[in-house]
Amino acid sequence: MSATAPYPGPSPIRRPLAAAALLAALVSLVFGLLLAGAGPASAHAALTGSDPSDGAVVDTAPKQVTLSFSEAIAVGDDSIRVLDPSGKRADTEAEPRDLSEGGTVRYGVSLHSGLPDGTYTVAWQAISADSHPISGAFTFSIGTPSDTTVALPSQEAGGGPVGVVYDIARYTAYGGFVLLVGGSAFVLVCWRGGATALPMQRLVVRGWLALTAATLVMLLLRNPYTGSGKFADAFDLAGLQSVLDTKPGAALVSRLLLLGAAALFIAVLFGTYARREDEREKKDLTFGLAVGGGVVATGIAATWAMSEHASTGIQANIAMPVDVLHLLAVAAWLGGLASLLVALYRTPDIGSAAVRRFSAVAFGSVVVLAATGIYQSWRQVGSWSALTGTRYGQLLILKVALIAVLLAVAWFSRRWTGRLTDPAVASEEAPGSEEAPGKDAASESESESEDASADVDPERAAQLARQRAALTATKKKRIRDADPERSGLRRSVLAEAAVAVVLLAVTTMLTSTEPGRTEEEAANGTPSASAPAAGGPVNLKMPFDTGGQNGKGTVRIDIEPGRTGSNDLHVWVDGSDGKPMDVPELKLALTLESKDIGPLPVVPDRLAEGHWSASAVQIPMAGDWKIDVTVRTSDIDQVTIDKNAKIG
Repeated sequence: MSATAPYPGPSPIRRPLAAAALLAALVSLVFGLLLAGAGPASAHAALTGSDPSDGAVVDTAPKQVTLSFSEAIAVGDDSIRVLDPSGKRADTEAEPRDLSEGGTVRYGVSLHSGLPDGTYTVAWQAISADSHPISGAFTFSIGTPSDTTVALPSQEAGGGPVGVVYDIARYTAYGGFVLLVGGSAFVLVCWRGGATALPMQRLVVRGWLALTAATLVMLLLRNPYTGSGKFADAFDLAGLQSVLDTKPGAALVSRLLLLGAAALFIAVLFGTYARREDEREKKDLTFGLAVGGGVVATGIAATWAMSEHASTGIQANIAMPVDVLHLLAVAAWLGGLASLLVALYRTPDIGSAAVRRFSAVAFGSVVVLAATGIYQSWRQVGSWSALTGTRYGQLLILKVALIAVLLAVAWFSRRWTGRLTDPAVASEEAPGSEEAPGKDAASESESESEDASADVDPERAAQLARQRAALTATKKKRIRDADPERSGLRRSVLAEAAVAVVLLAVTTMLTSTEPGRTEEEAANGTPSASAPAAGGPVNLKMPFDTGGQNGKGTVRIDIEPGRTGSNDLHVWVDGSDGKPMDVPELKLALTLESKDIGPLPVVPDRLAEGHWSASAVQIPMAGDWKIDVTVRTSDIDQVTIDKNAKIG
């Protein structure tokens, strides 16, 4: 509802101007901070490099395939699969090896030796540190590219029917949390009489049921959601056990335990608390329920913060408590709004004081939302280009626009709140509202006769009591519906609630969307997913022919790590039959012609038949180096061949 102080306030002309100025200042502050930039990547891991790179053509078969990511990921069996042109596995390991070092996150799988030429497909799938599944695929070729029978996956991880149901459960969980926490807070803070109102009880209980059911569904679907995408795997006990060992699984189990405590809270709120009549005892119980409920609500909110965007990336120790505050403020505002809507439409007893108290709660919630939202926007977006050029940024713009609409509608609700009066007061002050003296006397005598007959027939007494209660409720509803201020408030609160439903949907989409900062870094970072990883191993394949007997063959060269500084160099010489071939002499030289460096001679040592090696080969500068290889197959048969390779 209203996000400003209760009526009365400034003049009607100045109030909208002040509200517009405040909103403009908040929006300016948000986008100003977005332009400030920030440090390294935040949530949602992204592929930043691979070796071989996407679309690369290498002369010789690499020993392994490695993938680099922007942040920590969780991998399992078959997370990285390398398939040959016929679709058969070309890698040797079920679970990728962790090759991370320093700040670089890298995983790799070894390949079978002697792989034939052709186009190979690398398909990968992992779980980002913020609990969301990520996947992708690319190809590279050995020798000459070829046709392949492998079809690249068209469905991203977390998609398909399982992904749809999981996303619905995610939205339902947020909605249930909002109703549970916001409805309970509305009863304790704004309208304590609502504890005895059946519609309010139903609202909070339904919120608890929705959150509990959605959490169970998410826990069961977590394994197929991040893996196979098949509903049948939801009941795979081994898969469920693996989910429980992960951070998202632990968060969902913790949420279920906290919901057990929430059930006890609801029982006390609508049981013991609702029946308590002594004001002093009720005040003490209110304090206890507020503290206990606050702890449980904070714990439930923390299950999102500890497993999603806030838990990874820059300033995670700050982002998680900020995220908890943001969720609690959303619940207090939107959940309270839903509670007020139910109270205005389904109960005749809510008074103007309760509505004004909620107006103050809404104002405080919006202040918290503005502060925490600005920080979250800066952390997850960080630049103008990410704000306008990524899906996350565009959803964030839509969310800000919806909040602006919600605040505009709330301003109209605030105006109706300022005019609101209680029905009893209105009837006393309205001219001509006094009932005729004879009417009261007749009513009293009728009531006395009914009471007398009730003493004789208890069943009749119960029936009369139900009739009187129904008449009283009908009278209150008629008075309530005849109040134009209350009717206007109901309409404006209904409009707020409709916008809030859409806002909650957009917020849910944001939690499952790759943050703009990470998406932009994955697209523009160095190295990128579609470019060769800087400093990767160099693999060359060079045919030769010395012109003499048995003078034809192939030289294969590996330079690792393929960057400036010290490198290891391996040379293999194969004969025309593909078998290792010994030669009397083998020499190499490296030349960087663009800088007039070299030739730098390299004399490798023979390790085995057809295999030579040299360690600590110094590459002084990055660039396009020409590698000359001299092969002598007899006393008089010799040839020098060369090939360029980008090193560093």
